[in-house]
Order: sequence, then structure tokens, then C-alpha cells
Amino acid sequence: MKSYRAKTNEVKRDWFIVDAKGKTLGRMATEIAKVLRGKNKAIFDPSVDCGDFVVVINAADVKLTGKKLDQKLYRYHTGYVGHLREIPYRRLLAEKPEEVINHAVKGMLPKNKLRRRMMTRLRVFAGAEHTHEAQNPATLEI
Repeated sequence: MKSYRAKTNEVKRDWFIVDAKGKTLGRMATEIAKVLRGKNKAIFDPSVDCGDFVVVINAADVKLTGKKLDQKLYRYHTGYVGHLREIPYRRLLAEKPEEVINHAVKGMLPKNKLRRRMMTRLRVFAGAEHTHEAQNPATLEI
């Protein structure tokens, strides 16, 4: 019996929609990362990009447990000496709620050349409206 190797041009990509309202950030991000990677399919191959599209709505209403809103920090470096910036998640969630989910999902994907391609299939919206009605996304229960 021969094992099946998925090919990128043969992969059928579906669209899923996730409502982040009241969901815990980490638990939701792991499920989104599985779908983006393609682990929910029978033809999963770690070396082939066989994931699906995911649309996340209500990103501003995502929940963080414990004291993470005040203690967890988003860090980035500007490129200048001594310019490490830190933003508490409470402020980041108020200003750019899409960035919170993007950052969490990106950290859960493999650190290789496929991650950037997988992240292009993640669409995050702060409110309930999104621009992908034409794709008829199926609801992904988390």
C-alpha cells in the first residue's frame, strides 16, 4: 500500500468563519492554527501547504484569562539601538484588536517558509461585518 502525498495544486481550500466573541484567545488561536495548517484534513502533509481560509469576526470581543490584560506585553523592536517597545495587551486590544489574534496565531504556526503563506489565508475583522460573504464560509465551532 502506497502512502498518499498531497500536492499543492490538488488541495481543495474551504472557507471557515469563527466568531471570537467571548472566546479565550489561546484556545481559539490553536484551533485556527490547526485549520490554517491543514491538520483537520485526511491528506495532511507537514511539508505541503494544504490548509483552509479562516475569517475571524468580533476580534475586539476576545477574552484573556487572569491578569493577562495588564501583565502580558506585546514587544517589538524599531531597529534603533535601545528602542524595544512594549505595549500592554489592554491597549493593543483597544487600538488594534486584529493584531492580537494575528500575533497569537502566528506564534502557533511552524517557523518555516510555509508560515507566511498560511498567514495570508487568515482574515481578521474587529466587528461583526466582513467582506467574504461571497465565499459562503462554514461556521467553525470552537
